[in-house]
Amino acid sequence: MHFPNSTLVFSGWFIKQKQRERMSDAAATASPTAPPPASSATPAVRRGLVKSVLSGDAVILQGQPQNGPPPEWTVYLSNVSAPRLGRRPTDSAPATPDEPYAWEAREFLRGKLVGQFVTFVRDFTASSGRDHGRVYLGGTSPADAENVAEEAVAAGLLEVRQGKITDDYTTKLLELQEQAKASGKGKWSSTPGTIREIRWVIDNPRELVDKYAQKPIDAVIEMVRDGSTVRAFLLPNYEYITLQLSGVRAPSTKNPTSHDSRAEPFSEEAKFFVESRLLQRDVQIILESTSNQNFVGSIIHPKGNIAESLLREGYAKCVDWSIGLCTGGAQKLRDAERQAKEKRVRLWKSYTPAASGYSGDRKAFSAKVVEVVLNDAVVVQKEDGTEMKLHLSSIRLPRETGEDKQPSVGRQFRPLYDVPFMFQAREFLRKRIHGKKVQVQIDYVQPKSDNFPEKTCATIKHGDLNIAEGLISRGLSKVVRHRADDENRSCEYDLLLAAEANAEKGKKGLFADKTAEKKDTLRIQEITGDVAKSKQFLPYLQRGGRAEGVVEFLSGGSRLRIYIPKETVLITFLLGGINCPKGSRVGPGGVTIGAAEPFADEAAAFTRKLVLQHEVQLEVESTDKNGNFVGYLFVSPDGNTSRGINLSEALVEAGLATLHFTAERSGHYNALLAAENRAKKAKKNIWANYTEEQHQEEVEVQQADTSERKQNYRQVAVTDLAPGALRFSAQNIEDGAKIEKMTSEMRQAIADHPPLAGSYAAKRGDLCVAKFSEDGLWYRAKVESVRQGQAEIVYIDYGNRETVEAAKLAQIPGGFASFPAGVKEYNLALVKLPNEDYVQLTLDAFAQYLYGHSSVFVNSEYKVGTAEYVTVYFDSGNKKVDIGKSLVEEGLALADSRREPRLQTLCNEYKSAEDKARKSRKNIWEYGDFTGNDI
Repeated sequence: MHFPNSTLVFSGWFIKQKQRERMSDAAATASPTAPPPASSATPAVRRGLVKSVLSGDAVILQGQPQNGPPPEWTVYLSNVSAPRLGRRPTDSAPATPDEPYAWEAREFLRGKLVGQFVTFVRDFTASSGRDHGRVYLGGTSPADAENVAEEAVAAGLLEVRQGKITDDYTTKLLELQEQAKASGKGKWSSTPGTIREIRWVIDNPRELVDKYAQKPIDAVIEMVRDGSTVRAFLLPNYEYITLQLSGVRAPSTKNPTSHDSRAEPFSEEAKFFVESRLLQRDVQIILESTSNQNFVGSIIHPKGNIAESLLREGYAKCVDWSIGLCTGGAQKLRDAERQAKEKRVRLWKSYTPAASGYSGDRKAFSAKVVEVVLNDAVVVQKEDGTEMKLHLSSIRLPRETGEDKQPSVGRQFRPLYDVPFMFQAREFLRKRIHGKKVQVQIDYVQPKSDNFPEKTCATIKHGDLNIAEGLISRGLSKVVRHRADDENRSCEYDLLLAAEANAEKGKKGLFADKTAEKKDTLRIQEITGDVAKSKQFLPYLQRGGRAEGVVEFLSGGSRLRIYIPKETVLITFLLGGINCPKGSRVGPGGVTIGAAEPFADEAAAFTRKLVLQHEVQLEVESTDKNGNFVGYLFVSPDGNTSRGINLSEALVEAGLATLHFTAERSGHYNALLAAENRAKKAKKNIWANYTEEQHQEEVEVQQADTSERKQNYRQVAVTDLAPGALRFSAQNIEDGAKIEKMTSEMRQAIADHPPLAGSYAAKRGDLCVAKFSEDGLWYRAKVESVRQGQAEIVYIDYGNRETVEAAKLAQIPGGFASFPAGVKEYNLALVKLPNEDYVQLTLDAFAQYLYGHSSVFVNSEYKVGTAEYVTVYFDSGNKKVDIGKSLVEEGLALADSRREPRLQTLCNEYKSAEDKARKSRKNIWEYGDFTGNDI
């Protein structure tokens, strides 16, 4: 933006001295009272620039600037008077209204004169010291210049004041006035003039901001208080406002009401800079916010943005608190300020750029996020494998209060869970960028201080999203307010400020009221070291199969702290079935206790890389003597839970753990044993020096299992098959009538007292009733999950699952929840699914066996955790057909081995069936032995 140069150039014509004296004498004679003679010190003719128009008969002129703002003087049109403008209220006097046509008279002169060079010819000086005379616009002499007073009288906006003596000039004015009266112009017309209804005081500034909704408003600048603060009338409603320019601050001028007030350097120059361009100009104003009782906004002028010009000329500096509100965008303001810094003009005369400590390739790079540290820092892994801790630039952590440091759940204070919104902020970062590749821009290095280490601060982006902006826009963090001279800040600092302003306006997160803040504070129990509480809590983790959690911390390869969202608890979890090398412990005062076992650090690093801050699934088997939970952990780095990695197995296969005897009681024993054998064969880590000669055939020390296999087959009715597994749901035949009777009575109870739609809020684990999509009838169901208004349920009397609208579920009628589930879930014993190419073929055959025969019998063989494994047969004439064995014989499944002596006969039968199918190249064996054991 380039406004016209404000330097005043005095040139043109000059009135002869005799003419000046004659005009002055005539005016003095025509005045009602004889004024004192004009001071010889004041020239009779002056050339100047019109700064502003006070009323229809008074203007302020500016002279030529010399080493600063120019001199000013107020002049009055002689022999005329204008209607009086209304005045704003003061402490001692109320507001006064406009006289008719006062505003039109003022606007007439303002439109003609403001910003124009004029010639003032003094007629006389009143006793008050005021200079009265004539103002000429344009021309090279009074003869061809426009007499402003004459034009205003002709328009009917000024009234002629006739003295005792009437000269030629007064006569001419009277003639013009008579013509205006005859024509009914201005105040002589029958139309009433504008009498403004001015709102001198805006009681609720925010209401006015919302009213105009950041749309441009026509306005007139009435006063410039300093370079960045003006007063203006908003048109056409005449709201009188004080406006601070958004994003900038100019030096303060001296406060005339304070004796101690001093003008800041360049304050008068900045004020003159704005006055010469905006004062009494037609502009548009955009109200963006409020500050106390003042408004914050932007001024739109046809020739550009005054804020940018102030910055470019070094008359102002950017301010962070309002720059994000600027309608034109903060970047233009920053660029303008940068130009002034580079030129070192005015306020930036002593400017010295700050050094960031990083340059070139070290300043911008791509990396993978491996850990989120609270909500203002992350650990990234660069392409060369090195790790680096980065703090988000210009981000401030949520702060704890005295109340926050007193957790109500009887445990030690943990900022992540006890400081409001800190956990939500961490979760936003974890879910958005953990394990993903990001772009890093190093902004600055914050030096080490007494209480804080050195910090490398950066702007981090995932795709087009600035992670810091994402946090702030959700109200999960706030922006650091840097000093005005501190250039160490985010390279997108203005974007962060704008996001914070929007979050504050929307009352999100940290900007919400205290009630919402308390509501969003987590109340998390920590179950560690309390044996009784752990045992009491164990059933909650075991019910429903695998529990879901997030790995928060690990103190070794097999010892982890896990947060369970469903139960809002923290537990210490030990990996079952393995021995993992133990590291040294840190005691009081940071003293290391004990020596680390070989490969302890490698095991911890392996576990950290695989599971830290990942969502995992837990199979909890038991608790130890210290109240820690023991079991198996499964993680899916790609998010596919069907291909979860058993962490115990992964550690064993990496040669970072060995098999523990308790693994034999687990259903994962075979997989763990095979993993250990592969690690031995590859001589990985712990097994680096392992040799076959050193390996003696291990004698398995087991408690003698002399019991015989029990055969207690019971007839069942298969109701559902699980997808992707040899698992099915079935009812005992003798329970069928009971289930039908109970269901019929329950439906009648629902019919008698119909549930109100939407009155039931479903939660995971709840027992409820739902209408089955196939027949529209009510059945008992259990809620397995609720996401985005959709509930995944299992019908507990039939075993089938479906997803329904959560709002369509209803509370189960009284008395029907205690009736045992009518269906049980069974797994096919001693068999395994083949590779994925043949899985569907196997499942189809399994379904045909189960659904194709009316009489199906099951016998419980063993359990793995809470899962029950059974053998299944059906009657085919006089023959009992074992379904599992048949699948193996047909080359549709693999035989699975068990170590229990009572099952060895059955295992051998299944193994023989597998060998037979392999030799016959049936189905999965059609291309030979894919297991590597071809015979």
